[in-house]
Amino acid sequence: MTDSTPSSPRRLGVLGAGNVGQPIGRHWVSAGHTVTFGSRSPDRLSGFIASLGGGARAAAYADAAETSDVVLLSVPHPALEELLETVGDRLAGKTVIDATNPVVLTEDGRVVSTLGSGLTQGRHTAKLLPDATVIRAFTHVMDELLWSRGTRQRHFWGMALAGDEAEAKDVVAQLVHDAGFVPVDLGGLDDSAALDPGGAVFPHMFTPADLRVAAGLTG
Repeated sequence: MTDSTPSSPRRLGVLGAGNVGQPIGRHWVSAGHTVTFGSRSPDRLSGFIASLGGGARAAAYADAAETSDVVLLSVPHPALEELLETVGDRLAGKTVIDATNPVVLTEDGRVVSTLGSGLTQGRHTAKLLPDATVIRAFTHVMDELLWSRGTRQRHFWGMALAGDEAEAKDVVAQLVHDAGFVPVDLGGLDDSAALDPGGAVFPHMFTPADLRVAAGLTG
């Protein structure tokens, strides 16, 4: 997708309105979607919600999960399992975008996944949400660049995604496009290690063509 046409308006939930959730949600509001930002303390988001000029509201996590058709997980990774224990039943049958990163810095200064080798974050979340469709996206671009690159250089930079269901990936690809990036499909959840901490594209920005090369999608 390289045109500027936004998708049909959707009801979107953002669970975790921090450094990742806020810029992505802002992009989606600008694209015409209705966005509910879920938080432990919704009242603290009143100034941010007011700055969006409509199309957004703040709510408790459970409310945001239940009233949205597509939900972005953007809480800090250590809080993810507790969150899903609380709202997981409300995500059944929905498309869930996992933007969390199980990141740790080793003693020798390497960024790696806390899950170790052989298990991707997307697969881990899918096991926790067996009744939802999990898609990995918005993981490998540094959070401080999510707003600026998606606005000042719209549809120039690539954004990797991965998932097991084609229809859900199409929906998320359009939402990536609505956020100002070009979606690049890496395959299924078991093929998504490249966009996890320590992976080939983490934490970097690429043009779509360079992203495909870096992820090993071209010879």
